[in-house]
Amino acid sequence: MSTGPELIRTVESRERNWLPILIAAATVLVVGVLVVLSLERRNPASTIAAPNAPLDPYATSLPITNLAMSESGNLAGGKVTYVDGHLTNNGSRTVTGIMVQVLFRNSAHEVVQNDPPQPIKLIRARQPYIDVEPVSAAPLKPGEQRDFRLSFDVISPSWDGAYPELRILKVQAQ
Repeated sequence: MSTGPELIRTVESRERNWLPILIAAATVLVVGVLVVLSLERRNPASTIAAPNAPLDPYATSLPITNLAMSESGNLAGGKVTYVDGHLTNNGSRTVTGIMVQVLFRNSAHEVVQNDPPQPIKLIRARQPYIDVEPVSAAPLKPGEQRDFRLSFDVISPSWDGAYPELRILKVQAQ
């Protein structure tokens, strides 16, 4: 049995091995918390707006027309519902972003689905498939018109099947 310096070195090595593990665990925890907080700050649209939330003042310059809806299956066996439409910039500013609230209603005209506002995606190409891009990739200048698409993975089974109400809550314009 050994005593003296060898025993002291063994006890010290056991204590020193925990310090790097604790530092690494604390670092991972702090980084995780910072990532979650930064993602929440970057996505202010993650909160649901009230059905009577105020519209952006520039919304009157961006009439939405020619709504059409379609569905397609996805690889997971579910379906995706698309709302397509036409947007015209009748204002005097170049639009670089549009956040829209979409309200699905039931037969009593009550709101049955009100997701967080989502950005309008402009249709960039229709062949060989419909390809979309954010408004910031192709800003909408005064007088320009473009088609857009919104997509929904889930829609309430209480929805009456009528076109949803689209409300422009935020416009980014120059």
